Amino acid sequence: MKNYLSLIKFSHTIFAMPFALVGFFLASYQLDSGFSVKLFFLVVLCMVFARSAAMAFNRFLDRDIDVKNPRTAIREIPAGIISPSSVLFFVLVNCLLFIATTWFINLTCFYLSPIALLVVLGYSYTKRFTAFCHIVLGLGLALAPLGAYLAVGGGFDLLPILYSIAVLLWVSGFDIIYAMQDEDFDKKNQLKSIPATFGKDKALLVSSTLHFFCAVTILFAAYYVDHQFPAFGWMNWVATTVFIALLVYQHTLVKPNDLSKVNLAFFTTNGIASLVFGMLFILDIYF
Repeated sequence: MKNYLSLIKFSHTIFAMPFALVGFFLASYQLDSGFSVKLFFLVVLCMVFARSAAMAFNRFLDRDIDVKNPRTAIREIPAGIISPSSVLFFVLVNCLLFIATTWFINLTCFYLSPIALLVVLGYSYTKRFTAFCHIVLGLGLALAPLGAYLAVGGGFDLLPILYSIAVLLWVSGFDIIYAMQDEDFDKKNQLKSIPATFGKDKALLVSSTLHFFCAVTILFAAYYVDHQFPAFGWMNWVATTVFIALLVYQHTLVKPNDLSKVNLAFFTTNGIASLVFGMLFILDIYF
């Protein structure tokens, strides 16, 4: 179990899960449907199954690449800890569990489940043919708030779409920063990424631009919430302010000639941003 949790980087669930819960509680509030323990549990399971399938499939597909890269050679498949066939079986099981779980939510989620899997699994191929693979990763995580909103029966609404756009821009931006570590390796092995295609300086500029528009989007969402839902109070604005501040902060940690703090910028800063935003937003609904 420990090896599989490491394989899928289970701790990285912290990025998308809070935004999925934002979508869930927002729909519950708007529809005045109350809190359903069963539905909450099903939404969390969907997040876990979809993400586990996506990460494991990425590790399976990249196994021949990872073994060549000193940074990734210690991963479970290249290190011989878990066999490729076992990982592929793990992917299939999680895909089936994801689809089965959506059946117990509602038909909309069930019918859309193959499309969601196509996006989150398809990301793993993109680095082989486009430098904009980071956008596809962002799109995969951006499904979280909208998918959870749909699970409650909220349909498509402006606010969850805004939060999905914010997640897309946010994740795409910080994935570009993370990919700077492999710029030379990617060039040598003909893999595509923003850093490998445009260099570290321009990659940071692209990342900053994505995060700027993420900040604009999440600010507009906060303004929309403030004017459309009077029950919301100051915590919505604090959540938005903290999130944007941490967006800015991570760009002070990484320089083109100094990547020593990439992990701090990637995991710690973004993990805190997501957790704080989700927690304060949800608390604002109830208090």
